[in-house]
Amino acid sequence: MLASSPAATATQKPGIVMSAAYADGRRVADVDIEEAGEWARRPGHLVWIGLYEPSAELLRQVQAQFGLHPLAIEDAQTAHQRPKLERYGDCLFVVARTAQLVSGRIALGETHLFVGRGFVVTVRHGASASYAHVREKTEACPGLLAHGEDYILYAVLDFIVDNYAPVMETVLAEVEAIEDSVLKRELRPDEIERLYLLRRDLLRLRTAVVPLVEVCRKLEHGDMVAIDEEMQPLFRDVSDHLRSAQDEIDAVREVLAFAFEASLMLGQAQQTNITRRLAAWAAILAVPTAIAGIYGMNFEFMPELKWRYGYFMVLGGIFAACAVLYWRFRKSGWL
Repeated sequence: MLASSPAATATQKPGIVMSAAYADGRRVADVDIEEAGEWARRPGHLVWIGLYEPSAELLRQVQAQFGLHPLAIEDAQTAHQRPKLERYGDCLFVVARTAQLVSGRIALGETHLFVGRGFVVTVRHGASASYAHVREKTEACPGLLAHGEDYILYAVLDFIVDNYAPVMETVLAEVEAIEDSVLKRELRPDEIERLYLLRRDLLRLRTAVVPLVEVCRKLEHGDMVAIDEEMQPLFRDVSDHLRSAQDEIDAVREVLAFAFEASLMLGQAQQTNITRRLAAWAAILAVPTAIAGIYGMNFEFMPELKWRYGYFMVLGGIFAACAVLYWRFRKSGWL
């Protein structure tokens, strides 16, 4: 009989977060990678291995223990995969994208899941929350964990989808603050740049969410593998959450588009207003300029040139004409 290893033995190797064996929904041992295959082949036992950015050598060890397909191992090592569900013999390979806020930007990571008879292997890359909470939650419910690989697959996918919510809440709060200010004043260049970055990040998040809906649909209906009938409604619930996240992403992107367009329209309106003011003042100043230009000509015989009150009449005419133009422009809203 294989001896169980202490927790430190299973986690001391770089890249290994946890490696444990379960029986009847209860954790019975922490196992080494070299023993994982033997534990998985025991009747009624399940091995759950969690890896974080593992090395190629560690993935080859896991591949040797569970007979994983080389193409799936290659995908799990390189990352940057589109969410998908593939079947290699009796083993499922699932790719899901994770999301976290890092320095105000939406950072995407990946989780790859190998699900087979008697084992589940999760491989995390990039921005992703630890699955320690998932393990604690599942281990606290032995009855549900007794459903085996299907329940662990659901628990991990549900955790990934639930983590989209705080990201969207933070982004939505920032977008609402920008939306409130956009109608009060013209946005600053840094705020416009922020709108563009948020919209681009949301587009990337949408490309992570939408394909995952199809993955959950296949799991819900058992298109590629037989899923426990009691577990199928759980995958349907994950699909519903994904669709809600997709709708929220689309709504926020529309708000961002409105804020961006509103800012441009306000900027154009302000420029138009300035142009009108300049045109109005130019028209007012054109009157004295024209009159001064006429009487500035050095002709000896000009009407009213030697009239005693000519100077005052010209000034009065200039002021009167300018006053009338000012009143008209003011009334029209140009000044």
